[in-house]
Amino acid sequence: MTQGLFHQNRSVAWFLLALALFVLLVTILSEAAGNGYLSTSFVKTLGKTLCLMLVAVAMDVVWGYTGILSLGHMAFFGLGGYMIGMWLMYARTELIIADSLRAAAIPPTPEEIRDAVGQQIFGVVGSADFPWLWIFADSLVLQLALVVLVPGLLALVFGWLAFRSRVTGVYLSILTQAMTLALSLYLFQNEAGLRGNNGLSGLQNLPGLDAVPQATLSIWFFWASAAALALGYVLFAWVVSGKMGSVIRGIRDNESRVRFLGYHVESYKLFVFTLTAVVAGIAGALYYPQAGIINPAEVAPIASIYLAVWVAIGGRGRLYGAALGAAAVSLLSSWFTGGGAPDINLGVYTVQWTDWWLVLLGLSFVAVTLLAPKGIGGLFDLLSRRHPVPLRTGDFGPDKGARRTVEGEEEK
Repeated sequence: MTQGLFHQNRSVAWFLLALALFVLLVTILSEAAGNGYLSTSFVKTLGKTLCLMLVAVAMDVVWGYTGILSLGHMAFFGLGGYMIGMWLMYARTELIIADSLRAAAIPPTPEEIRDAVGQQIFGVVGSADFPWLWIFADSLVLQLALVVLVPGLLALVFGWLAFRSRVTGVYLSILTQAMTLALSLYLFQNEAGLRGNNGLSGLQNLPGLDAVPQATLSIWFFWASAAALALGYVLFAWVVSGKMGSVIRGIRDNESRVRFLGYHVESYKLFVFTLTAVVAGIAGALYYPQAGIINPAEVAPIASIYLAVWVAIGGRGRLYGAALGAAAVSLLSSWFTGGGAPDINLGVYTVQWTDWWLVLLGLSFVAVTLLAPKGIGGLFDLLSRRHPVPLRTGDFGPDKGARRTVEGEEEK
């Protein structure tokens, strides 16, 4: 299967090769390797960029290949971050509390430690009790399972309700945006059990690894993000290849005709929607420990709109285009909003890119839509385009009227 996949889609091998060389270069230049040409903060930025590339590839499968403009996939991304963040915050706080109480005359009981952990985590919202959401927060294995299950179940239930009702087009996009908005507003409430607007913080500190420097942790997460991107890219390349790829592209182009041919369209759409949601959750679980904090603003509808813009700029319908679009916009955003881009003094007005970045992003989206609808990926199409084999007239085989397997093949 893998050999056939690489043969059918040569961009997979090129993408993996480029990713491997990039990982090797960053590793050599990082502070963890002793060189220090790349700072720890920049390595974290690159690791987060790889996670955004993964969720962009997932978005491209559901939108560029299946034709479902989902404006809610960053909600699944955020849920994955919340699930792993709960364990990180609980385990880290528990270690701190246990160390502080170890010198007490009477050793604390597990219940006392848990109560102290609850007070430490939820005191900021005026509570000390663990909500039911945190029932598995002390187990890394179970929280990792929730990274997959929570986004997957939400996508499965939402997709089943929407697709069985045959909601399509802009109406489906509005529904996904409404789902994201509802989730964001719910998480903003202190009663939701996830610390409301404060979110989960301190996620960059891995429990039990205090002696490991952040430079080393950053390169570990960078490797993990690169591995997840590589596996996700291969998975989605397989999904969009072969018969399944033909069916989902047919759904995108003419859903009624595919249904008339006997395919259960809703099942294909539900599979793609759920699978991409799960991968988005995994990407979020790798992203937020590198970011260090997650709050409800991360799952707001605007985040999913940005995701669609990245895919459009990169070129939807091309996995590598979506990945390149996310990488380009993410890195440029960090440069413009982080003070890297110098301000432009026009005399009467000074252009400060921290304020004008979103305007520039919007103009870029409009320009790509009007002038280069294939996006960045279209440039690679132009570079890799081959000259067609010139057609020959007359007979193509040893016998009169016969034709060879490849038309235009030279006679031997």
